Amino acid sequence: MRLTILGGGGFRVPLVYRALLADTLRDTSPITEVVLHDSDERRLRAIGAVVERQREAHRRTHDAPGVDFAAQPDLTAALRGCDIVFSAVRVEGMAGRVRDERVALDCGVLGQETVGAGGISYGLRTLPVAEHVARTIAQHAPGAWVINFTNPAGLVTEAMARILGERVIGICDSPVGLGRRAARALGVDPRRAQFDYAGLNHLGWLRALRVAGDDYLPALLADDTALASFEEGRLFGAAWLRALGALPNEYLHYYYMAREAQAAIAETVAGGGQTRGEQLLEQQTRFYRAALETPDRALELWEQTRLEREATYMADSRRAAGGGERDAADLDGGGYEEVALAVMRAVTRDEPARLIVNVANRGAIAGLDSEAVVEVGCLVDATGARPLAVGTLTDHQTSLVRAVKGVEREVMAAVREGSRTPALRAFAQHPLVDSVTAAQTLLEGYLAAFPHLSEVLPRP
Repeated sequence: MRLTILGGGGFRVPLVYRALLADTLRDTSPITEVVLHDSDERRLRAIGAVVERQREAHRRTHDAPGVDFAAQPDLTAALRGCDIVFSAVRVEGMAGRVRDERVALDCGVLGQETVGAGGISYGLRTLPVAEHVARTIAQHAPGAWVINFTNPAGLVTEAMARILGERVIGICDSPVGLGRRAARALGVDPRRAQFDYAGLNHLGWLRALRVAGDDYLPALLADDTALASFEEGRLFGAAWLRALGALPNEYLHYYYMAREAQAAIAETVAGGGQTRGEQLLEQQTRFYRAALETPDRALELWEQTRLEREATYMADSRRAAGGGERDAADLDGGGYEEVALAVMRAVTRDEPARLIVNVANRGAIAGLDSEAVVEVGCLVDATGARPLAVGTLTDHQTSLVRAVKGVEREVMAAVREGSRTPALRAFAQHPLVDSVTAAQTLLEGYLAAFPHLSEVLPRP
């Protein structure tokens, strides 16, 4: 089977290829060929050099052929006849993320690429591209399964699903990472645990952690030492986690500690430091340049940069919560690429798996319509991903989920209608934007920062 990776010059693509190589040794991979597509030819060549070194190392170590790969800069050619599409596109690149963050910070609100103002801007400029990709897939690879990691993942998955239906499944590594860390804190093998997780992408809660039918989460919430041993426990604090009766996704730090998170980022910037986007842009610019200059060292350079990236992930939030380094177990990868491959195996080999993914609600979460894409536990097999009923969310969880889903719908309406009015409502109604005046400033700021948005939103 052929896997086409859109955004094939993206920095994390070698994680996917590494996981594919490991799968070939277990004879569990349905993928025999990988096609890398990217609009940036230089990035595509650099990542191609990394992947080639990975394949060479695999052949030397295991005396096995690995997985064939090819670069294809033409979208239609890359998609034609493929069986699986992995979409990991970043519209406007890392430089766009920098502008997402800076416009928000200049307006006095949180600057984060998928949460709040930055996520709305990201969505407005990404949806037209995602919808074009979906229409191209429908024409040239109508039988393909689409695994979407393009952010904002829930919003983009919902937009693509309106064109491609249930053959689109969104993924994220945050829920599986949270579940693994919670299980390790309890001394439980994560492979033996079932995680009751529900919400939206970057806005969900782990509500139970079951082993052999018993829920271990109450014991974890009662144990201060265990809570302090992993990232979310330190981010949110034992008292607040016990008040919630659940473990929030790490991105909820921007909601629950908005003032502290904003202050930490502002302090970094005021001191001459970089936003997260600026930090990654510098890291990746250095990597891509060096990989092109010395392709024989591309894999080594990529590993060095990857570890630097992982070690500094959500550093401002950790500092706002009192400091602390990331656990070594979280620096090795094993996140979204493993979820992606698990979905591939389930749908292509009809090997049923219970996975937390982004799919149409279909009644899983009360209070949301059937088509609303949610992030919940699903049974995934050759028929697709079927959400499992999650019961009733708390009033607090429901209100936050519905508010953010309402913002996502306004973003979709803005792009569909080509109108700035729904975009203004999206900014104004988001829980992290506290003023209509600020919302107007944000919309004007993003239109200035991304001139192409005027073509997406030509009408008042």
